[in-house]
Amino acid sequence: MASSVAFSKDVLKIDAAAEAVRLAAWIQRTVQGELKKRGAVVGLSGGIDSSVVGALCVKALGPERVFGLLMPERDSSAETRQLGAALVKHFGISYAEEDLTDILDGFGCYRRRDEAIASVVPDYRPGWKHKIVLPSVTASDMYRVYSVVVQRPDGTEVRARLTPDAYLQIVAATNFKQRSRKAMEYYHSDRLNYIVTGTPNLLEYDQGFFVKLGDGAADIKPIAHLYKSQVYQLAEHLGVPETIRRRPPTTDTYSLSQSQEEFYFSLPYDQMDLCLYARNNGVPAAAVGEALGLTADQVERVFRDIDSKRKVAHYLHLPPQVVGA
Repeated sequence: MASSVAFSKDVLKIDAAAEAVRLAAWIQRTVQGELKKRGAVVGLSGGIDSSVVGALCVKALGPERVFGLLMPERDSSAETRQLGAALVKHFGISYAEEDLTDILDGFGCYRRRDEAIASVVPDYRPGWKHKIVLPSVTASDMYRVYSVVVQRPDGTEVRARLTPDAYLQIVAATNFKQRSRKAMEYYHSDRLNYIVTGTPNLLEYDQGFFVKLGDGAADIKPIAHLYKSQVYQLAEHLGVPETIRRRPPTTDTYSLSQSQEEFYFSLPYDQMDLCLYARNNGVPAAAVGEALGLTADQVERVFRDIDSKRKVAHYLHLPPQVVGA
């Protein structure tokens, strides 16, 4: 039965020009007025979110007061560095490249991660490409468990279900990457008397797709109220290079190519945006399903997953807890 509630994919359309002006004014007022800092440090991943934050900071503060950081490591895609370098050249900002491989080696990031992978794939060897993946949220109501995908040197792939301990150790080890990057950002912000920017969009911020005290740490988060679809609209208006706007969202955490969809959200970002909007605004699942080509049952599964991830995100958003007076 067709839903009587109208729901359109156009619900997330924004006036990108007006929003860019509003956000640039907020950044300028916050950075130089409230926080009394000279400029902004932006960690650049070559992705859409960090690129838009960088472009907004340039619009707000001028290119001379924005400092970009490229922070590759052993598992980074070559495309990440290339796109980050293209962005700093495009907007004319100063930058530094800080290779974090030795830092991560010192923390035991790669060793600890490899130990966990080998616990479920016994023939795994350091240097083999890998990633962790989650089944689709729309496929069934079954409890979803992460698996690791390993690519052997001959190109064949093996997938193994992760035990809870192996999953937690892999995540704990790879979280060194986000926390090391943020430490490097704060080094440069202290050196320059700048603030550190955060780059989560609303989908990531709401659903806890960030590392506490890693990419979740920042002095300002100028796009945390915007759905990712809206970030893409801003990117086009701000003149972010088309090569970056065409790049599919990626985690760039594991050595095998991996989308955010298979790692965390289980749906393409444009569909997740609309499901999150619907959940936030009381739109019935049947109406959402009609717009997205999903069944009402599938949308209800997405709604339940949104609610579940919010429970996890609650801890990530909390400041340190102190004893009350």
